[in-house]
Amino acid sequence: MDLKDKVIWITGASSGIGEALAYQLAKEGCRLVLSSRNKDTLEKVRQYSGIAEERGMVLPLDLAASENFPELAWQVIKRFGRIDVLVNNGGVSQRAFFRETEMEVARRIMEINFFGNIALTKAVLPFMVKQKGGSIVAVTSVVGKYGTPKRSIYSASKHALHGFYDALRAEHWNDHLHVLLVGPGYIKTSLSYNALKGDGSEQGTLDTGQKNGMSPEECARKMIHALKKKKREIYPGGLKERAGVYLKRFLPGLFSKIVRKVNVT
Repeated sequence: MDLKDKVIWITGASSGIGEALAYQLAKEGCRLVLSSRNKDTLEKVRQYSGIAEERGMVLPLDLAASENFPELAWQVIKRFGRIDVLVNNGGVSQRAFFRETEMEVARRIMEINFFGNIALTKAVLPFMVKQKGGSIVAVTSVVGKYGTPKRSIYSASKHALHGFYDALRAEHWNDHLHVLLVGPGYIKTSLSYNALKGDGSEQGTLDTGQKNGMSPEECARKMIHALKKKKREIYPGGLKERAGVYLKRFLPGLFSKIVRKVNVT
């Protein structure tokens, strides 16, 4: 896939993987729609990317307010005439045992990570069907393939995305809809800093794994390569996180013993 002049909508574009994607896709000659809750930060990302105003659109979006998504999708269509790629990258993590997690917090995580994600896909999908093609990139996590302590609800939200997008891919293959699932391991972003504790407050610290993880720039490069090759699923990150995917599949008993002892913070 040649990405030049493609209209690419990125959520969670104000930091981390989304920000790194914006900079690298700008170099590919893409037209970008940048979304997150922080309009000022998004505008800085647009400026730093070198994207001119006529080729870049700052579109603030709250994943917990999905009732606004159809109108936001129309704004993109009115501006650019099409949406070639939707990168569902925004989300929130968790750092609490399930027994400590209030149900309101569990629902909030699911609302942002799952319902917000698929609601934006639902808003964009009719345009991709009409234009007979498009790509949806869903940034999930390796814990969308296996669960670890202190991430029960987060893991559940990411497992749900894998099931949803596998089904969506099968439903719309004849519409030339490409679906790429990206399951990162530890990436050096602020994800763990902003992760929710059981009472809904932010953790406020950076996990050791996150601190020593793959750079967002390297993760973005791998995602862009997979998008161009129209791959179905990739797992950027460290060897240990990626190995967990295959251990769970082929040696589940051994994996269950290992995961009990894993350092998750």
